This record gives sequence, structure tokens and C-alpha cells, in this order.
Amino acid sequence: MTILWSILILGGLGLVFGIGLVLFGVLFHVEEDERIKEVEKMLPNYNCGACGYAGCHQMAENLVSGNEPMVSKCKPGKKDKNFDPIIAYLSSHPDKDGTVHVPK
Repeated sequence: MTILWSILILGGLGLVFGIGLVLFGVLFHVEEDERIKEVEKMLPNYNCGACGYAGCHQMAENLVSGNEPMVSKCKPGKKDKNFDPIIAYLSSHPDKDGTVHVPK
């Protein structure tokens, strides 16, 4: 009988904590701007940190938000890629409030 109670108590706790995790996941869900992923795809994705950011994702976040005015800070991208697609993409996809952040 002791084993049965142990199984029921642990199963009940697992169920309660599982439901709690699902609820917190729904309540505290953070929506990320889809433009960040698109800009990140256009970067070389070396995640080298030569631009001064932790990686290409953080560089893309700052380009989209307008906190970084120079896409040319990406040193590997200078020889690997042309930055014109990133500039064109950000020019044609403004923020939700209509603000356009065009890096140089």
C-alpha cells in the first residue's frame, strides 16, 4: 500500500507541476520580431563577435531595433557578403509604428 501512495503522490505532483509549466509558458510567452530572423539569415552567421556583439542574432536584433546604425561592423560579412540585401529588407519592412531603421 505504501508503494501505491508514493506513486499517486509523485504522479499528482508531476501533474500539478506540468500544468503549472504549461500555464506559465502561455502567460509569459514573448513574441520575437520576425524581421530579426530574416536579417540574421542574411548575416554570415559566424557568431565570431568581431562586430562587438555576442553573435549574429544579437547583431540582427540591434540592426532591426535601430540601436546599431552600421551593418558594416560585421567584419566577416565584408568579404563574404554584400550588405545591400539587409539594407533593402530593413528599408521595406518598417516597425509596427512605421519607423524605418536603415543601417549604413
